[in-house]
Amino acid sequence: MTHYYDVTIIDVRPGTHPKAAAALEKGLSGARGLLGCWYSEIGVLNRILVLRHVHDVAANLAWRAAVLNSGNPFGVGEFMTGLSMDTYVAFDFLPTVQAGEFGPYYEVRSYVLKPDGLGPTQTLWREWVPRRVAISPLLAAMTSVSGAVARFMHVWPYKTLDERARLRAQAIAENAWPPRGGPDHLLAQQTDIYLPFSFSPLR
Repeated sequence: MTHYYDVTIIDVRPGTHPKAAAALEKGLSGARGLLGCWYSEIGVLNRILVLRHVHDVAANLAWRAAVLNSGNPFGVGEFMTGLSMDTYVAFDFLPTVQAGEFGPYYEVRSYVLKPDGLGPTQTLWREWVPRRVAISPLLAAMTSVSGAVARFMHVWPYKTLDERARLRAQAIAENAWPPRGGPDHLLAQQTDIYLPFSFSPLR
């Protein structure tokens, strides 16, 4: 079964994300499939990421159109400096993302793949992910099917930043990660650390 996810990125003015949170809690109250609503702590700052599981792609496009036509997207128009909405498809060998308390630190790693990089990346991940998740859980791995393509995003939850450093070092030491040859298929990469708002189902 193919699993689709909506990744909405909202950039806000410096220092306004606490005020934006209150508006977002209300603005997202009717959003079907809400999984995460996080704000950036490390990386690109003043950024909010909304992750939703999409059950009906056509209905999701209609939902996006309604948000954009509202005149005040998600109720945060006064704080917003940028907005993007993209659809991603999860790797088919991974389980559906479920809400729960896995963080509070969520590492979101984003890549631009070479034109021929998607197939080899999926093959490598299918082989290597079982080794890596034996060390710590993987929340999601997915590729964009809208906007700029091909982009690849994966999300790793950690209890602390120290835990993140320790587990990543362990994965390297045990030759469990990264997939051998994986970087050969990448053009660019970015890493951001997010924390959940109080109302986020993924915490």
